[in-house]
Amino acid sequence: MERIFNRNTGHSIIVPMDHGVSCGPLPGLENQGKAVNEVTEGGANAVLVHKGLVYSGHRRSGRDVGLILHLSSSTDLSPVLNRKALTASVEDAIRYGADAVSLHVNLGDPYEAEMLSDFGKVSHDSETWGMPLLAMVYGRGPKIANSLDPGVVAHCARVGVELGADVVKVPYTGDIDSFAKVVAGCCAPILIAGGPKTNSTLDFLRMVREAMLAGAAGLSVGRNIFQHKNPRLMVTVLSKIVHDNMDIDEAMAAAGGELS
Repeated sequence: MERIFNRNTGHSIIVPMDHGVSCGPLPGLENQGKAVNEVTEGGANAVLVHKGLVYSGHRRSGRDVGLILHLSSSTDLSPVLNRKALTASVEDAIRYGADAVSLHVNLGDPYEAEMLSDFGKVSHDSETWGMPLLAMVYGRGPKIANSLDPGVVAHCARVGVELGADVVKVPYTGDIDSFAKVVAGCCAPILIAGGPKTNSTLDFLRMVREAMLAGAAGLSVGRNIFQHKNPRLMVTVLSKIVHDNMDIDEAMAAAGGELS
């Protein structure tokens, strides 16, 4: 866990770069090695990738960064895009030298049972090998009108910890009070997701600051970082918010630059 969390603060900035499977080669990820270098030099604690990009995209020099291997996949081309299938294993992660593994589960989906079964297998293997497990758990399905509903998000977080995740990733509910209840109902560190690329950098930073005030342990955000025009500065500012408990203005001043 010390390889993916700051050992002094207990918080983490993880940058997922697994989007190539689901969305294709998004802007910002055309050159995986460059993308990893940018966020690492900014102070990211870990990056998250699929197994095929470990050797082409992980670092061979410079500042160290944790490696999380993502084990589940689906594509936006699928008629059942919320159905995640296992495409790697904990044993793969060990061979690649990963520091943790992650998987994605969508509750409420017609294939929920299969994804929960996969969760159980990965959780068992992770415990057997002493491999930290990050679970991304979202509410997506015909019975779920609003995936950001605090009750839905709290349920997702609780499922994650009850099925054996060491860290749980869920979306932010939109306000400090409701997210504090999500944190209180989960007995594991919670990271917030970033969602689609936002139009406003300030709105994104405000969401992160509010989540931290509500008790989040950090964030696991991709597009709002690697698609920013200055990913390195973005992570530097986020580090001030997440690890140094600064407000947004303080963070930008300490980072030596203003984001726009």
